[in-house]
Amino acid sequence: MNAMMTPQAQQLHAWVTTANGFEGYKVVRYIGVVRGLTVRSRSVIGQVGAGLQSLFGGNITLYSELCEHARQEAYDLMITHAAQMGANAIIAMRYDATELAQGITEVLAYGTACVIEPA
Repeated sequence: MNAMMTPQAQQLHAWVTTANGFEGYKVVRYIGVVRGLTVRSRSVIGQVGAGLQSLFGGNITLYSELCEHARQEAYDLMITHAAQMGANAIIAMRYDATELAQGITEVLAYGTACVIEPA
């Protein structure tokens, strides 16, 4: 979670799910689709390091870290977007990634912003 997030966005972090709701809660208002988008590229140095790691097989940590940072940034942007819209939860959250050009990837986090309350 990004330390630069507003308190509302930080609180919303706990109320994100890939499911269509939260047990014991009901959706009282659907706000709409929210998204966070980031575009990342690998540096030449990173490509060389990852190439060396691939010679030995196993997890290529340089790429894993790049992917994790991209997903976290997209997720944080999505949460910030939802908080700005007045949501207190995000349901049906998903990730998507697209290679825009060789070595340049778009990562998208999206879901449905809503207001929930105990059932």
